[in-house]
Amino acid sequence: FVGWYIARPRVRQQRIGLNARVFVTGIGIISPQGLDVPTTWAAVKEGRSAVDQITAFDLDGYETRIAAEVKSFDPSKYLDKKLVRRTDRFAQFAAAAASEALGQAQLQIDNVDRYRVAVLVGSGIGGITTLSEQHNILSDKGPRRVSPFLIPMMLGDMASAQVSMLTGALGPNLCMVSSCSSGADAIGFGADMISRGDVDFVLAGGSEAPICPIAVAGFGALRALSRRNHEPQKASRPFDAQRDGFVIGEGATILTLESHKSVLRRGVTPLAELVGYGVTSDAHHVTEPAPTGESAAKAIKLALGHANLQASDIDYINAHGTSTPLNDRQETLAIKIALGEEEAYRVPISSTKSMTGHLLGAGGALEAAISILAMQDGIIPPTINLDNPDPDCELDYTPNIASKKPLKVIMSNSFGFGGHNSVLVFTYPERL
Repeated sequence: FVGWYIARPRVRQQRIGLNARVFVTGIGIISPQGLDVPTTWAAVKEGRSAVDQITAFDLDGYETRIAAEVKSFDPSKYLDKKLVRRTDRFAQFAAAAASEALGQAQLQIDNVDRYRVAVLVGSGIGGITTLSEQHNILSDKGPRRVSPFLIPMMLGDMASAQVSMLTGALGPNLCMVSSCSSGADAIGFGADMISRGDVDFVLAGGSEAPICPIAVAGFGALRALSRRNHEPQKASRPFDAQRDGFVIGEGATILTLESHKSVLRRGVTPLAELVGYGVTSDAHHVTEPAPTGESAAKAIKLALGHANLQASDIDYINAHGTSTPLNDRQETLAIKIALGEEEAYRVPISSTKSMTGHLLGAGGALEAAISILAMQDGIIPPTINLDNPDPDCELDYTPNIASKKPLKVIMSNSFGFGGHNSVLVFTYPERL
């Protein structure tokens, strides 16, 4: 399976007789930058880093002691106290983000056919915080003390399940698991469900809460994490020659996706139109991107082709930009291959992971949302900490300071362990 598309309405109607246009009508965000969309976007525009020393657990013995944590999150604002105790942090994040996304979309699920509302929430590693805690209990106190809620709390689909139960959505309820592409793939496949006519609405995105001992130790053992502990806010530095790994982050982003017919019927103003989605596999290595960049470039080409757009149409790319030596170099190469040298050097690009950290399975959804907000405001967010550009990463990565520019076509790249390459293309909704 190498690609999928939302084409222009006339083309898609000839193929299956359905209105294929898919719009984003709501966004919800819980991020290290803030507990809602306005706070997160304000911090990103200003170039503020959310990275600091880890507070979630004892750091004795850890080489990496920094992360982008969500601060001051109170799950009881979204869930009753009993459910809070029986729900992993990643599912709590998803519930909060979904609430905001529904509110912005002005969608009361009880007022629509609930079987035509789907939930797709991606997560790379699900309830790993609960698993880490309960493994400690098993080791210290024995099997009889392990929580009966361990299994349902750790399952990857529990974010989507909780959102479905809390909202009353009765349509498909699924979890996408494709490593760091999970959130982007949930959005892409959710839009596909709408374009086929299966549903009218999808709450789509990603959620992750991996800042726990076993996850930090595991990524640390891979030598994937930055060890710039003495300068936390400068640790995530995509495309910089002195980058030494990514900064792990947590949070959730949910988009309300809606069919063209429903947008017209409800009279809502969409934030963006999702016009393209391309997905490929490197088939190369469990953690390293393919050295040629060709499969990632193919995903970019598929997304543009399916949207009936050219490289010259792109106004901004939100890069995957993890701050790891291999990813940043290979993504630069992929963009050059996909767009051609002239367009690759022209288009503004940035990695907002430089500020938010890497939210793993939620990263693609957060960055899609940031891209839409950038288009709404005509502001290209910066790549902070880009002080000494890698000679192999010489494109326009918007170093350190945001810039203003009208944006009508935006692209968001997401690449993941296992060779996942996922690309979303959004346009400004000028006509309905």
